[in-house]
Amino acid sequence: MSPPFPKRTFPMFARIVDFVSRPGKTRTLNETIQSRLFAILRVQPGFVDEIVLESDVEPNRVVTLSFWRTREQPERYNQETYPAVKEVLVASLETEPVVRTFNVMNSTTRNIAGQHGIVRPARPPGY
Repeated sequence: MSPPFPKRTFPMFARIVDFVSRPGKTRTLNETIQSRLFAILRVQPGFVDEIVLESDVEPNRVVTLSFWRTREQPERYNQETYPAVKEVLVASLETEPVVRTFNVMNSTTRNIAGQHGIVRPARPPGY
């Protein structure tokens, strides 16, 4: 007998990491993410894009959002690669990073990264 509802599949998966840098180390953390982490992520199977957010009200907070084709791919990255990545970042961190995962339900972009690596939303007229 089949289940009453079909199993739902999601087109993409997101991994969010919340970092708190040591005071005065936010720029170093961002530079390390750009120079070291991006290169590692680009070669991971299923990796689509990474967005880095720096808080405008909490100067030591940085949040990264990475997008993946399936749930299994970032899980593999988390087990096999992330421990070494975290070691590279630890000198800039005040606390242990918090990792959360989400199914991507909707997006206004077809390809999160676009063709040039960054999606820049169109500005409304007069902006």
